[in-house]
Amino acid sequence: MRLSRYFMPILKENPKEAEIVSHRLMLRAGMIRQQSQGIYSWLPLGKRVLDKVNAIIREEQNRAGAIELSMPTLQSAELWQESGRYDAYGKEMLRIKDRQERPMLYGPTNEEMVTDIFRSSVKSYKDLPLNLYHIQLKFRDEIRPRFGTMRSREFMMKDAYSFDLTREGAEHSYNKMFAAYLRTFDRLGLRAIPMRADTGPIGGNLSHEFIILADTGESEVFCHKDFVGFDIPGESTDFDSVEGLKAIFDKWTSLYAATSEMHDEAAFHAVPEGERLSARGIEVGHIFYFGTKYSEPMGAKVQGPDGKEHFVHMGSYGIGPTRLVPAIIEASHDDNGIIWPASVAPFDIVVINMKAGDQACDDTCELIYAALTKAGKDVLYDDTDDRAGTKFATADLIGVPVQIIAGPRAVANGEVEVKDRKTGARETMTIEAAINRFVA
Repeated sequence: MRLSRYFMPILKENPKEAEIVSHRLMLRAGMIRQQSQGIYSWLPLGKRVLDKVNAIIREEQNRAGAIELSMPTLQSAELWQESGRYDAYGKEMLRIKDRQERPMLYGPTNEEMVTDIFRSSVKSYKDLPLNLYHIQLKFRDEIRPRFGTMRSREFMMKDAYSFDLTREGAEHSYNKMFAAYLRTFDRLGLRAIPMRADTGPIGGNLSHEFIILADTGESEVFCHKDFVGFDIPGESTDFDSVEGLKAIFDKWTSLYAATSEMHDEAAFHAVPEGERLSARGIEVGHIFYFGTKYSEPMGAKVQGPDGKEHFVHMGSYGIGPTRLVPAIIEASHDDNGIIWPASVAPFDIVVINMKAGDQACDDTCELIYAALTKAGKDVLYDDTDDRAGTKFATADLIGVPVQIIAGPRAVANGEVEVKDRKTGARETMTIEAAINRFVA
């Protein structure tokens, strides 16, 4: 992508409305634009990151055996009245009527709708277990949206829903998502700690929030320091192994960890003083087991091996991609801008032409840009006629992991400079060596 032809409205000054680092940097880097209170457009640079976050989420959901579908954003109020949640959910739900005066709502979550899909299609235990997920925009009319897309009214969510014949089966499905979430956040460059949490309006009696530690976190969290060093489940994790996944769950829940709503001061103080960790946290995922809370009132049941009908046991599992993007920034930035993990960076490499219009610089940058693009790299080519300081500031601000800098003096010697955005390390090498480093 040539920067001269790209839409990336950079802001030079810090926006007054931005209270936290991620909101400030997302606005300055031209990733998002606020359309109304708590509602944002994702501009091209931001959408590239969001798409890469979603791709990792999909890969790990699929690896764990979940199956993707797509459900509508508008839902019939009848389904929510059936479950008993329509009146109980509160003012966060946007309630509307269609032209026939039928009550509708803009979905804040999809337990009712997916239960309706299940009950109309699945009749036998032989079709279980089943886990259905989608990635969709949702709406909750937050009383105080803030921090940009960290806490917005319209947001994107990956929500998955599991169906099992028994509680034991449902707990295995829960453990699948537990392990999948650990892997997902690790691949996004985050260390997420699962903590006992309140189930809120979704209900149920088994729930964990996945929390990353950050000074700008919305609430205080409490945990054992050893979580920081726990090994993440590997790519070879067997998601069909009941014992293996139970061992992962047991390990990651063996030490104290709780959100402020579930905090037990006495239990926390039983942890040795030097091992206690109290900090601010950002929730990036939430998983629930709620048994037959929805299947019973909505009649979602299957015929079991005993020939009798059984209400299915359910769980739901949420990740907010539009919240994850600022969470990653909160965890990875410096005074100059964003430092993206390579897995979700909008571009892999930025090629900076220090003197656009100079034939040697132009030819060198075109050569590098073509070679790296052909090799499958996402490359941003800064071919603008901006001053060198502006080019460097832009590259640092948007956080691309690698900068290849081509200036007249270096190019005359057949060389370019390669800078690592995270460490700031710079290395001068031949043009061929620079290409080979990232093509190989």
